[in-house]
Amino acid sequence: MPILDFHRDAAVAYARKWAKKRNPEYYDFQMLGGDCTNFASQCIFAGAGVMNYTPDTGWYYISPSSRAPAWTGVEFLFTFLIHNSGAGPFAVETGRTDAMPGDIVQLAGWDRDWYHTLVIVSTQPEIRVAAHTYDVLDKRLEDYNYDFARFLHIAGVRA
Repeated sequence: MPILDFHRDAAVAYARKWAKKRNPEYYDFQMLGGDCTNFASQCIFAGAGVMNYTPDTGWYYISPSSRAPAWTGVEFLFTFLIHNSGAGPFAVETGRTDAMPGDIVQLAGWDRDWYHTLVIVSTQPEIRVAAHTYDVLDKRLEDYNYDFARFLHIAGVRA
């Protein structure tokens, strides 16, 4: 399976376009627990262009009732990106200083309950993010109240 580049510029451009509004091609999950991971998945897809249609453990969106748990669930997205050896994007956990625009950051409280997914839109001079649920664009990561953060570097895409 060939490994393709992840187009970070496309992921960031998508984040910038849709951070403060909703793309009508996707359902808004805001009233069903939050839209943050749905938005992050849309951004990743904009840079990857490949979904993984594996039932239950894949990463895809067809409709609100036909989607993978990883498309909208914080922990499910993490598990998919870190362990994906099939089609679609894959990631490695990295440190704050190695995060790049287009990468993902997830936040947790003291209990390590991972509750929020953000898209990194810039790293200089500091990390700034875009996100849904509480819609933000170019918000400083340090302006969030969290105890733990994990950074997921999108390393590539398998076609």
